[in-house]
Amino acid sequence: MTDGQNILGGRILVVAFEGWNDAGEAASGAVKTLKEQLDVVPIAEVDPELYFDFQFNRPVVTDDDGRRRLIWPSAVVYGPSLPGHIGEDLAGDAELTVTGDNAGNIFLLLGTEPSRSWRSFTAEIMDVALAADIGAVVFLGAMLADVPHTRPISVFASSENAAVRAELGVERSSYEGPVGILSALAEGAEDVGIPTIMIWASVPHYVHNAPSPKAVLALIDKLEELVDVTIPRGTLVDEAAAWESGIDALAADDEEMASYIQQLEQARDTVDSPEASGEAIAQEFERYLRRRGDGRDGGRDGGTAGRGPDDPRRG
Repeated sequence: MTDGQNILGGRILVVAFEGWNDAGEAASGAVKTLKEQLDVVPIAEVDPELYFDFQFNRPVVTDDDGRRRLIWPSAVVYGPSLPGHIGEDLAGDAELTVTGDNAGNIFLLLGTEPSRSWRSFTAEIMDVALAADIGAVVFLGAMLADVPHTRPISVFASSENAAVRAELGVERSSYEGPVGILSALAEGAEDVGIPTIMIWASVPHYVHNAPSPKAVLALIDKLEELVDVTIPRGTLVDEAAAWESGIDALAADDEEMASYIQQLEQARDTVDSPEASGEAIAQEFERYLRRRGDGRDGGRDGGTAGRGPDDPRRG
């Protein structure tokens, strides 16, 4: 049971979108893991014609029992098939089902980030949330950052809601600038009285082309810490280890990459050391920026290095 049990003890909507907010497919991967483990069914789906530019988010064709069909970009809300039902304890291998007092209260929103009409999209999702009596919304995101793959994935949480900040001990974001759909939905939820929290994982920018199961695990760990559930990891632990080993092998054949990763490790270890003061951390970060010197952009899609568009640390 967490300190946030009062706020996160009722019906919770966990949200992730593929696209700008989803480095390494970590956020969408975490919600897909929940979808696979939870006993949920679709309860609402937006009309793709209203919110997507099909030249930007193209439909894909697939084979369905010998017939080729198009799958259109969309966003779907899933709800528990038995709302409020408390599942049985996990088996010893912890690979059977999601359990905990809140297991029957978790709703999911998963889809592609819409390319237009965000305010209408937000209003439609808020109508669904209110009809489902959602008590809190947890947004998952992932950003590309100057972080080493060899260290634990950094996860940061923030909230615009004072009660959430007080109970969970998180900060308010000070970022000002372009945002993704998560920020639009978060503002919409707060406007209708539903408290929200953002959880972001930092994904090493130098492996941005590959999914990051290690970041998926980090988001699931944080979600499990905040919400009273036990979430089976399945094969994610093995996949995360293989992901890290694969990058190690690439770095072993690339002296420049290995040297850069070592710099990131040193910077991370300095920040994480018990004796590190705020001033020492700031000085180390300044030295690190001077060492880079070449103006390389470690951020995402031309963004600020190490800061995603909705990153709670960015300011």
